Amino acid sequence: MNETIKVIQNHRSIRSFIDKDIDNQIIDEILKASQSMPSSINGQQTSAIVIRDKETKAKIAHFAGDQKWIDDAPVFVIFIMDFYKTKIAAEINGLEQVINESIEGTIVGTFDSGLAMGAAIIAAESLGLGIVPIGGVRKNPKEIIEILELPSNTYPIAGLAIGYPKDNSKKKPRLPFNTFRHDEKYNKDIIEDNIKKYDETMETYLRDIGREQEGNWSKLTSGLYKYVYYPEVYPTIKKQGFDNNK
Repeated sequence: MNETIKVIQNHRSIRSFIDKDIDNQIIDEILKASQSMPSSINGQQTSAIVIRDKETKAKIAHFAGDQKWIDDAPVFVIFIMDFYKTKIAAEINGLEQVINESIEGTIVGTFDSGLAMGAAIIAAESLGLGIVPIGGVRKNPKEIIEILELPSNTYPIAGLAIGYPKDNSKKKPRLPFNTFRHDEKYNKDIIEDNIKKYDETMETYLRDIGREQEGNWSKLTSGLYKYVYYPEVYPTIKKQGFDNNK
């Protein structure tokens, strides 16, 4: 196993950072790795906004659900689904962009943003930095859009807190590998039993980190997925030009 794979497989989210800044050149290298990821049709419909200003981070932390690690991290990066650039490209060529009005465009934009963030995570961790992804930037998206002054045809997908770890968190176990890798066809017959086994593993993990009251994986996940936990996404993404009507 090479060192890159070791870094990836050793991933854990870090929510406690030491008071140490990150050199801008390091952030550039992380985001150059991020920008190097593939994108649909080479449309490059992702942008990253780097936030260091303490007041701005504090506002974002509040609107993201009072997640203090956004405030504590020296750098917070928000990955943006960005069809504004491609819209300008269309106008240069006397054409009208419609992809942002389709579910295909939304899938492309969010997936490519995820690829970009994934590379940023690996790059940051390979440099000894700690990270935690933040989907909470979609909790109050109207306010985040205003803070970032996002134009139409863009949308905040997720954030990434980056800093030097104060300590390493306990590595969170994953579902059994055969629920992730399927050969030739989806093997639905093994899912239920493996979830039950994994629930036992997660009960031990949560007990070890002092969160036994949360139960296990299936209880936690189903407890959140029984409702739309960020209901403001749909109206605000439509207002940003992603109508999904094609």
